[in-house]
Amino acid sequence: MHDDRRRAESFGAAAERYDRSRPTYPAALIDRILGPTPQDLEVLDVGCGTGIAARLFAARGARVLGVEADRRMADLARRRGTEVEVARFEDWDPAGRTFDRVTAGQAWHWVDPIVGTAKAAEVLKPGGRLCLFWNIGRPSEAIAAKLDEVYARLAPGAESYSVLTGYSTEDGYQAVRKAIREHPDLTGPEDERFSWSRSYATEQWLDQLPTHSDHATMEPEQLEELLAAVGAVIEAAGGSFEMDYSTLLLVSTRNQPSG
Repeated sequence: MHDDRRRAESFGAAAERYDRSRPTYPAALIDRILGPTPQDLEVLDVGCGTGIAARLFAARGARVLGVEADRRMADLARRRGTEVEVARFEDWDPAGRTFDRVTAGQAWHWVDPIVGTAKAAEVLKPGGRLCLFWNIGRPSEAIAAKLDEVYARLAPGAESYSVLTGYSTEDGYQAVRKAIREHPDLTGPEDERFSWSRSYATEQWLDQLPTHSDHATMEPEQLEELLAAVGAVIEAAGGSFEMDYSTLLLVSTRNQPSG
């Protein structure tokens, strides 16, 4: 997916909406990433977006620097309190800086897995960790079946690319895992999953949909028709639904120097 720059660079057009509507991450995930002494950590958050994950790290006491390719997203992250440097991670200059954690929330699939992995290993301190994570959601089978019908009619083929129709980019994760396994200075990666849920009212779900690149890049008329049909499904189900999330975390550790 990292080669699809039209989708990768579509988020900034709705930065405010993205920040208010995108789901957060479970506390157990943040605990696992930072460990028992977060106040001692320097964290580099890759593809930090508007700073949703970065703010969670900073709230625990970590010192966080974001790297974000989209200046509009970076500007909003700064206004929310996150220090950000604007660049694609593959092109970003660390200027000799190293970090205890390199993280990426809902973003590493936009990074070249080989180049990004090599750069992460370069900037990690020995014993530091690369922590990549994604929220993967699916509503109840009853709601999912009706939404699948809507997408099949109004956005045919979406099941092959949209995370909102159950596509989980597992192929992309395999490419990420492979790049990490083949890097001589990194261990793993280890997979962990964190289960949680969130209830969405109709307007909340419709607010979030256009922040996803697969929806943001639709023609306006198609998106408008799709939103109306999705809204009708949720309204018919009582005006809200429960989304079951599984947050996937891949963790790899930078090897200690030999000798």
